[in-house]
Amino acid sequence: MCSSDLALSTGKIVGVEALVRWQQQDGRLVPPNDFIPLAEETGLIVPIGSWVLREACRVRKIWLQQGLTDLVMAVNLSARQFVEEDLPSLLESLLTEYDLPAHLLVLEVTESLFMNNLNKVIGDLSSMKAQGVAVAIDDFGTGYSSMAYLQQLPIDYLKIDRSFVMDLDVNERDKALVKTMIQLAQNLSLKVVAEGIEKAEQAEYLLSLGCHKGQGYYFGKPMTAAKLLEVLAKPNNTPNSF
Repeated sequence: MCSSDLALSTGKIVGVEALVRWQQQDGRLVPPNDFIPLAEETGLIVPIGSWVLREACRVRKIWLQQGLTDLVMAVNLSARQFVEEDLPSLLESLLTEYDLPAHLLVLEVTESLFMNNLNKVIGDLSSMKAQGVAVAIDDFGTGYSSMAYLQQLPIDYLKIDRSFVMDLDVNERDKALVKTMIQLAQNLSLKVVAEGIEKAEQAEYLLSLGCHKGQGYYFGKPMTAAKLLEVLAKPNNTPNSF
């Protein structure tokens, strides 16, 4: 499964985020909030994370062969992967195995990652970024926000958490916070992605502030790779427009 990133200025899909889902024998999907914490606790998130990264590289290579040259693929990394894996080596081997241009990948991490082993995390992210991938801070604003680590980290994107976006069209405090986040990103020469956009008014306000990209049900629900290709085949290359 994947969710799409849209350029707010054009409404076109410019990227996707790989999503992991657990499908039961009866076909029902277990929500990620129900199994990801358990996977983190038991350590299963490490092999799961490695599998997702490999699948993302494999699928993105197929899309490249089908002519999708510019679409970036975002993949979430767990804090435990940084502790228990050599992520730079894993990434290098996968890029080589699939002969995939590194600039087509965005690696997403959360702020909680930086509360421990900051030097190792910075080292690993720097090594991976040196290979050509981009790095994003996911769910920005909900964790350990510090100007110190923002200054040190080799990052390219800030992804504003949906909790700041869901009431953006009616809550003045959220408006002020989002405006500050976007200004901060602009001052640091970072691109901005807003999560959880569900209304046209939210998308329009974010665009007026200079937000680059957006995700959310307003543009469409998560879809399979096959469905995404159908959407991309449309002349305007967008599931929705505002």
